[in-house]
Amino acid sequence: MTDSFLDSSKRLYGRRKGRPLRKRKTELLDGLLPSLEIPAPQPGDRIDPHALFPNPMRDVWLEVGFGSGHHMAWQAANNRDVGVLGAEPFINGVAGLLKLVDDEGVQDNVRILPDDARPLLDALPDASIGRAFVLFADPWPKKRHWERRFIGPDNLPRLARVLKDGAELRLASDDMGLVRWMLEHTVRHPDFEWTARGPSDWRHRPADWPPTRYEEKAIEAGRKPVFLRFIRKARG
Repeated sequence: MTDSFLDSSKRLYGRRKGRPLRKRKTELLDGLLPSLEIPAPQPGDRIDPHALFPNPMRDVWLEVGFGSGHHMAWQAANNRDVGVLGAEPFINGVAGLLKLVDDEGVQDNVRILPDDARPLLDALPDASIGRAFVLFADPWPKKRHWERRFIGPDNLPRLARVLKDGAELRLASDDMGLVRWMLEHTVRHPDFEWTARGPSDWRHRPADWPPTRYEEKAIEAGRKPVFLRFIRKARG
């Protein structure tokens, strides 16, 4: 996929590559990624998510921006009858996930788009995803960049379209500006309902929501992560 697919002024990510990769991760990018990679969606494409996996899956989940891959790999290892799709343009993150996939032996229920998630969302059928995760996304703190935040008026309709009725959307951040932004936009969206009943619901992760490396670093730095869960309302 080329950057011309989407307006480059609305790019939601920064750099694509960081520090040099170790030998094993380079080998996994060359040897394992081709068998797990989701074909780059083009305008007008439709991708059946179940057809991406070699075995029947009870459900298909999606993680947007999986970072170093710890959360996604954990979900795949603990839900082997669920296909887990992940989109991440940062190649070091993709390599990190591949290492975890190889270590956990979850090649059969993980599929990866090493690129922007939006074309994948546009290619998925309506009501095809049972759970979606957007965890510790770039907060884009400068006001002129707020439109680049993933959760907002451009992408919530995309998520609402692909999520099944009753599906869960999980969001997390340690940036209070982004937390307020996500709450404002998602609570206001007619297709989502916030599940929180009290402060403990956003201060503590559920048991099936493992900590990520980024979350641990945030806590060490004195920042308090916030965990948000929304349900996709039933279609009329």
